[in-house]
Amino acid sequence: VGPGQVDDELEGEVAEECAKHGTVMRVLIFEITEPGFPDDEAVRIFILFERPEEATRAFIDLEGRYFGGRLVRASFYDEDRFGRNELAPTSEEISGRH
Repeated sequence: VGPGQVDDELEGEVAEECAKHGTVMRVLIFEITEPGFPDDEAVRIFILFERPEEATRAFIDLEGRYFGGRLVRASFYDEDRFGRNELAPTSEEISGRH
């Protein structure tokens, strides 16, 4: 999904899709509102699995797929930042986009 397209159903849809790979502990959706940030990267969806191998399976399956009409770009995220709900891009990520 793109900016402004996040709805109340998205979290459940993501959790349901990811449950195919293991136990989903948490889904967080973060929309980046930084001016000039690319639309195709402006919605970040974070999924916490119970076990690392489940996350790996999801990564392998989801990377490069289309979900909601958008290309999925999967990656692993820093666990400490996730635990602190630091979901926004860093200043380095933002400056590297312009």
